[in-house]
Amino acid sequence: MAENMTMASNSDFKRWVSQLKQDIRSAQIRAAIKVNTELLRLYWRMGADICEKQKSASWGDGWLKELSRELMAEFPDMKGLSHRNLQYIRQWYLFYNQENTIVQQAVAQLDDAKAQQPVAHISEDVFFSVPWGHHLYIISQCKDVSRAVFYLKKTVENGWSRAVLLNYLDTNLYERQGKAVNNFNRLLANPQSELAAQTLKDPYNFDFLTLDGEYRERELEQALTHNVTRFLLELGTGFAFVGSQVPLQVGEDTVYPDLLFYHLELRCYVVVELKVTKFKGEHLGQLGVYVSAVNHIKKKPTDNPTIGLLICKTKNNVMAQYALESTNQPIGISEYQLSKLMPENIQSQLPTIEDIEATLSDNFVDADSCNHDM
Repeated sequence: MAENMTMASNSDFKRWVSQLKQDIRSAQIRAAIKVNTELLRLYWRMGADICEKQKSASWGDGWLKELSRELMAEFPDMKGLSHRNLQYIRQWYLFYNQENTIVQQAVAQLDDAKAQQPVAHISEDVFFSVPWGHHLYIISQCKDVSRAVFYLKKTVENGWSRAVLLNYLDTNLYERQGKAVNNFNRLLANPQSELAAQTLKDPYNFDFLTLDGEYRERELEQALTHNVTRFLLELGTGFAFVGSQVPLQVGEDTVYPDLLFYHLELRCYVVVELKVTKFKGEHLGQLGVYVSAVNHIKKKPTDNPTIGLLICKTKNNVMAQYALESTNQPIGISEYQLSKLMPENIQSQLPTIEDIEATLSDNFVDADSCNHDM
């Protein structure tokens, strides 16, 4: 007993055990990713075969159900062979094989000469690393491949869970990403200017706030601060919250920017100023002072130049662009919306969210059990 207590309190032993646990977790993640990848490659080949047989065979209408029964009888412990999931596999394959969207080439990597490379502009490694449940959500809400590829890449880049993916699908991130009016091309060097532009959105979705009727800028700022986790999710990957109303001593005066963030990928401070009114040119003067103050007071020599983000209730894009030409500080201008940004009504034969939820629970390997749910 005493020996066990000694081992448990030994720092070298504890460090070794901690490292061993981390190694095991890493191995589990790698194994789960490999399982997911091989499963999706199998689904891709199955989708190609099913579509080919539909064109060439004359087996009647019920052959897909019969195929499901045969496969489930032969592989009783394998999920994902239900009739419903076979239909989804076929739709998934067809979705990414629309005309002019696929690179036409032999694919030895897929171990099947009949199957085309899955998607133009996306690597096989990325495509097949996205969990099956994520794939179904994406094709159910994306009407074209370019949108779908955007969400596939973002899922892998940012490790999105299904809940986060659904949030961005529901709020049309594809349409909003990189859309803020800005002057980064003129004032920031590449690739910083392009990265900064892609970091900002327009509009920002604040539907998680409960502000009704008229409210002041301070109330909007406080609501965002109290919901900073949701606000960070809406801002996107890389933002770290520094504080609200952070005092900056400018000579004999002290200024208080609404919100201050640091972006880990851009390696720069981001000053956010909120306006509950329509954009006016004079708003940039105040924000420009804050950006300059942060550069002088907070910015380290290794940091990139601070950028400003003005989020207002509405804006005239032409007026905003003209105003940005008059300032020498890198600033983006966006709107915000309090009501949920609903996606377009997509009419298609692709599965609904309800269908997907039923399938996720009943008929195939769930992303959580198949792999890391990212």
